[in-house]
Amino acid sequence: MEIAKKFNINLMIKLLFAFSCILFVLPSIIYLLRNGTVLGFDKWYCFLLNDSNRNMQTFLYLIILTIMTTFYFFIIKRQKDMFKNIKQVLIYTLIISSIFLISISFTSSDVFYYLGIGRIDSKYHQNPYYTTIEDFVENNNNIEKLEKDTVLMQGYKNVWKDTTVVYGPIWTLICKTIAFFSFGNIDIGILVFRIANIIIHILNCFLIYLISKKKIFSVMYGLNPYMLVEGIMCLHNDIYVVCFILFALYFLIKKKKIIPSIVFLSLATAIKYFAVLLLPLFIIYYFKEEKFLKRFGRCIQYGLLFILILLIPYLFYIRDLEVFAGFFTMQNKFTKNFYIMIIDFFSPSNLATLVNRTFLGIFICLYGLRCIVLLYKGKIRFNKEAKEFEYFLIAFLFLLITNFQPWYIMWLFPLLIWQNSTTIKLILQLSLISQFANSIFLAYTENWRNGTPFTFFMILGVTICIYLNSRKCKLGGER
Repeated sequence: MEIAKKFNINLMIKLLFAFSCILFVLPSIIYLLRNGTVLGFDKWYCFLLNDSNRNMQTFLYLIILTIMTTFYFFIIKRQKDMFKNIKQVLIYTLIISSIFLISISFTSSDVFYYLGIGRIDSKYHQNPYYTTIEDFVENNNNIEKLEKDTVLMQGYKNVWKDTTVVYGPIWTLICKTIAFFSFGNIDIGILVFRIANIIIHILNCFLIYLISKKKIFSVMYGLNPYMLVEGIMCLHNDIYVVCFILFALYFLIKKKKIIPSIVFLSLATAIKYFAVLLLPLFIIYYFKEEKFLKRFGRCIQYGLLFILILLIPYLFYIRDLEVFAGFFTMQNKFTKNFYIMIIDFFSPSNLATLVNRTFLGIFICLYGLRCIVLLYKGKIRFNKEAKEFEYFLIAFLFLLITNFQPWYIMWLFPLLIWQNSTTIKLILQLSLISQFANSIFLAYTENWRNGTPFTFFMILGVTICIYLNSRKCKLGGER
């Protein structure tokens, strides 16, 4: 009787979570039924994807997101009874992920830029590191022919149309491949992109289990509303970076093979450069039994191998050093972090840049010192070192990145397995807080100055979570 009752409760929670996800994508379904295409879509930060009252849209968004979040935490709490094995976790995650298959990214237009640069590369054989979508379209004599290419035309309407590629070449090659299979149709391109991201999402869940041997981490990652929205609905490329880092961790920790680990870490870095921060940890940990001088030699040896592998995909595109310009393009923008608050409330105007450079100098010194200490260290345990490197990733993310975006929080998930329960809980809360903070843009439209209230609510939410988490720890200790 008790088993049947548990089964019914668990089934009800699963169904209610799935239903809340359906409610979240329902506006997208209605939009697609009415319009039949995403071509010309420009309703950014409109939850209902129309011109309805913004306050009502924001209210509905918050209600549905709260329901999703509530049942997500119920699932985490009851995951032992809900899922007998990882196979059940993966099947349920696939079902939930598939709900987002028919959805529109209403908080980011990046996917249209991704497909646009992929299209000028795969179809028109333009080098997207030197030619923008705007340049290609406006300098082409046969504009009528190009107008039939809805992938290119939607990319041409994108805010990034005048920007060359800002990511590494692995991502450009992925975009090129997906855009090739779009056949010039934006709806097919989005569908192929979303299927690809769902496959990567499920693969990430499985890799997390292979590394941790605990299905709870796969549940935390795979069913997180944050991951479903940013990774599958909005189709951000950070999910691929996570995948490559997880592969690198799998070969390092489980297979005890350094070369495949270095290869996958290079691939991750060839999408977004932050992944290089893990390189010293990987090399030094693998050669932890060797003495200082040998470890140092190994760092040079495998560091050069890393650089070689990293540079190989650049050979498809490189003409000169301008190919690396994208790395600096993003860092010169200020949005959605405390740097915006500095710009809004303080002067001189270059104060934000000065603060950023100061933090960068401090970070380099501390990170370098940590790597030197690790080189000298006698006994190295990966779980302990992973905790400290996670803190460096957090510092890098929130103190150095001037162009912070909510989906960057994905960077913290690969090392989540080795964190203590308080840090795990805080990172999960942080990811979800970012989605609630996005309601600022739903209410007041997308504007860089709205980054100030967004940051305020992020800081407030994290502060409240830290306080509540510490209070629970104290109460637990008293008992």
